[in-house]
Amino acid sequence: MVGEFEKWRTTLGRSVGRSVGGSVRAQSAPVTYGLIAVCCLLFVIGPASGLNPGYGTGDALLAAQRAYFRRWGVVPADLFTGSPRATLTPATALFVHGSWVHLLGNMLFLYVFGAMTEERLGHLEFALFYLGCGCLALLGYAAANAGSQQTLVGASGAISAVLGAFLYLFPGARVTSLFPFLFFLPLRFPAWLTLPFWVTLQWVAAGRASSGPGVAYLAHVVGFGLGFVHAWVRHRRTTRVRSAPAPATEGENQP
Repeated sequence: MVGEFEKWRTTLGRSVGRSVGGSVRAQSAPVTYGLIAVCCLLFVIGPASGLNPGYGTGDALLAAQRAYFRRWGVVPADLFTGSPRATLTPATALFVHGSWVHLLGNMLFLYVFGAMTEERLGHLEFALFYLGCGCLALLGYAAANAGSQQTLVGASGAISAVLGAFLYLFPGARVTSLFPFLFFLPLRFPAWLTLPFWVTLQWVAAGRASSGPGVAYLAHVVGFGLGFVHAWVRHRRTTRVRSAPAPATEGENQP
């Protein structure tokens, strides 16, 4: 939804390299880096960035932004009307972001968790997984708010799915977290502890959220669940990575 992230947030930092008897970073993630590049490019040339003079300034720019979000984002009230254009918006909305904070937060998390997940799933599976879970997360939110006229944009649902898959595939990977109530002291916890805590916060926030402008917490919860289930169904017979002792860096935003 066009809007900023949570006023209170638990920040997950960079989770570290893959480890099977040692620590190794993900070697190849062209889909992850391609998604980041496409999202950044579309944002820069679109009206939300404010960098394209073709959209004007002031009221003209605001009008262009509203029209842009409505054209390419998901409007729950329009989605289930049978309009061919509206049915495509769950896919297009994944590549539209409402602000610099929205974009950079999502891309940070995709960069942090996407590369290792892509390497484990495989490039084609990861691409289909990302798009499919992202669309379903947006559809889940739209179904729960079917009468809403608010526009939903962003890759948060898809990236939440990446976090869910990461939790199953790399439960022991160390994640550096910054907790506001602990004065942002950086602490390192395994993914099996940090990521469930994050999704619990999303669930609590989803229960309190209104259908007005803000953060689509429910899309985060749906995406996370889909990602975890997908990884469990497709890879439950493979060995999961339980530890990754390499150093980690801190992030500042969540999807």
